[in-house]
Amino acid sequence: MKRLLSTIMPGLWKTGLIAACMALLASSLSAQEVSEVTEAAEAVAEVAEEVAYLPQGTADILWLLIAGVLVFFMQAGFAMVEAGMTRAKNACNIMMKNLMDFCIGALAFWAIGYAFMYGGEGNSFIGWDSSYIMMSSMTDATDNATSVGWFFQVVFAATAATIVSGAMAERTKFVAYCFYSLIISMILYPITGHWIWGGGWLSEMGMRDFAGSTVVHSVGAWAALAGAMLVGARRGKYSADGRPMPIPGHNLILSTLGVFILWFGWYGFNPGSTLLAIDGIAHVAVTTTLAAAASGLVAMAVSWIRTGKPDLSMTLNGVLAGLVAITAPCASVTAGYAVIIGSIAGVLVYFSCLFVEDKLKIDDPVGAISVHGVCGAFGTLCVGIFGSRAVDILYWDETSAIQDGLVYGGGFGQLWTQLVGVASVFAFTFGTAFILFSILKATVGLRVSEEEETYGLDIGEHGMEAYPDFSTRQS
Repeated sequence: MKRLLSTIMPGLWKTGLIAACMALLASSLSAQEVSEVTEAAEAVAEVAEEVAYLPQGTADILWLLIAGVLVFFMQAGFAMVEAGMTRAKNACNIMMKNLMDFCIGALAFWAIGYAFMYGGEGNSFIGWDSSYIMMSSMTDATDNATSVGWFFQVVFAATAATIVSGAMAERTKFVAYCFYSLIISMILYPITGHWIWGGGWLSEMGMRDFAGSTVVHSVGAWAALAGAMLVGARRGKYSADGRPMPIPGHNLILSTLGVFILWFGWYGFNPGSTLLAIDGIAHVAVTTTLAAAASGLVAMAVSWIRTGKPDLSMTLNGVLAGLVAITAPCASVTAGYAVIIGSIAGVLVYFSCLFVEDKLKIDDPVGAISVHGVCGAFGTLCVGIFGSRAVDILYWDETSAIQDGLVYGGGFGQLWTQLVGVASVFAFTFGTAFILFSILKATVGLRVSEEEETYGLDIGEHGMEAYPDFSTRQS
């Protein structure tokens, strides 16, 4: 009944309005004038009916803008997660880095990053288009499709940049971090993005990374791996015999809020990557939800079995691991396989965090390398394992849709392409970032002094405290 009323009421309202106007005019107008007024009113009603539907182009721009805003809000989520999982004496520093990621990254991506990523005059390695330098093509404010495309990509660039913040937290110089943030938004993210999304060589091979398990998350994580290796572990993280020591975060409530914000923002990240206001955004939202839920549940179960208690921090990272893993195959797999992907990610992130900390001796306070790097690589490979051409073709044409994955009998073709992409992005990103951080270490310095680390980067780097009314224990 509601649907029926919603269908007929607009028409009745228009008809009633026209009839009322006619009754009022009939007493004072001639028959010919009444006829002319009637025709004019009917013409207005027809025009109103014609513009009742949003033009597809405008709908696409509106949807991409909304999705971009959701992804932008993820910066707040990352800030909350990182601050909560680290100590109170470094909270201001964490907030400052997440804020500067976007401020520096937006300007760098506007200045030249977008040209490197989407310029059509470049080659298979790097893009180029002089009209995208400082986005001069948008100067007259009429190329709205390009404007919203830039906006959607700049929030992705900021996401890639901020992943490093957590992995190098509590001991990295702020000035060095700012230099890094500039380079990843200007060079690292745009180049790897061009390879896969901008028509580069991996795109030509047929690699599928729908929303950025590799382009965004693994790029940030592999840079974080290089940085964490070079900056070294926090004081007190490892005992004299090399055993990892717990350094609890100061506020897991804050981290939980951050994960909820990130999950919320992911509905812009994955469904928004359709780039169009199409029906298929619904399926992407479903696979995203199921993978996150399954991964969080499995990570909790694994921690419960292993330690005898359900670990909140591991469960939070489990949710994020599922979101990262489904980001590449979200528009290529069925809902059932999304649950499987998320479940595997929940196990993978738990043991990966332990391996990085215990075996590699790399201090990653928030588990960013495991969540975004390992699970990002896994999710990208899942396209070649669980991907269905029948699902993927709903978003692509015949020539660009993926081959069926292993479980559908499609062979190793798509999986091999995905593997080449994962390995290539790792080699380029890790290698470049390692060189960058080595240069920063030799010049401006990468690590704060021992005194600054002891008393906290809030005071040492910023001259303020996040909690000035509380006395914090130094460790």
